[in-house]
Amino acid sequence: MSPRSASVNEELRRRSKERLLQAAVELVGERGFEATTLGDIADRAGSARGLVSYYFPGKRQLVQSAVHRLMHRTLEEALEREPRTEDGRERMARAIDAILGLARDRPVLMRQHMAGLLQAEGFVPCPEQRRLAELLRDTVARHGSRDVDSDYPMLRALLMGAVYAALVPGVPMPVPVLRAELFKRYRLDWELGVPPDTEGPGGRGDTDLSRFFATGTPTDQATGTPTDQATGTSADQETEHPTGTPTAPATDYATGTLTDRATDSPTDPTTDHATGTAPGRAPEVQP
Repeated sequence: MSPRSASVNEELRRRSKERLLQAAVELVGERGFEATTLGDIADRAGSARGLVSYYFPGKRQLVQSAVHRLMHRTLEEALEREPRTEDGRERMARAIDAILGLARDRPVLMRQHMAGLLQAEGFVPCPEQRRLAELLRDTVARHGSRDVDSDYPMLRALLMGAVYAALVPGVPMPVPVLRAELFKRYRLDWELGVPPDTEGPGGRGDTDLSRFFATGTPTDQATGTPTDQATGTSADQETEHPTGTPTAPATDYATGTLTDRATDSPTDPTTDHATGTAPGRAPEVQP
């Protein structure tokens, strides 16, 4: 069989990462952070456990990236939905409603995300977060800010505070009350955006997240072989390493360590083929 082209291998790697992001969002939303293992995420994505460690340093980083993807794509969808508008007040209203809508519609996921930000490692910068920041900065600028560098962090803080207040166990504040306060601060009419008594796109009951994650099936133009959507591989290849090389499913490529997929616990270290020595320590895989 002829080898796949470099462009197809690159597409497979991209889609493999997309599946991991989508699986992380789905599982943490269903079970919570602690009850979701990296092995669970790999299984849901149809990927080898080693691919998770190749793309992400740990579970916390993977989940933060996945939630930031969901946030930035939700925000982007809200800002660009029909009828499209350049009006700064309407765009600010849509932005507020999009973020509060995530707290309302995906409370488990967003509660776990907020809790993760309060951990020792705190906020983990990533490309997904940067895209979210760009959209919010643009929203602030279009709303008429004269000092975006000061007003953007304030909007971010207010939105994070509102999400936190909506999700505090036992004493959550109603989303409409939080919306009213934010709308008052930014001098927005209640009818702008998506008022709580209306149903907007991607609102309650929308469980299909596939539109936010490009996980379709590419075809190798050189060989004409469709790749498998569940595994990212062609029919005669079991596992696709990010470099295009078939590998054992449970090898951690970042450390050369074999990992038990059932427990996410490292087994006896294997030899690091890059150095000819055993790795110094296993990767951190705790929740």
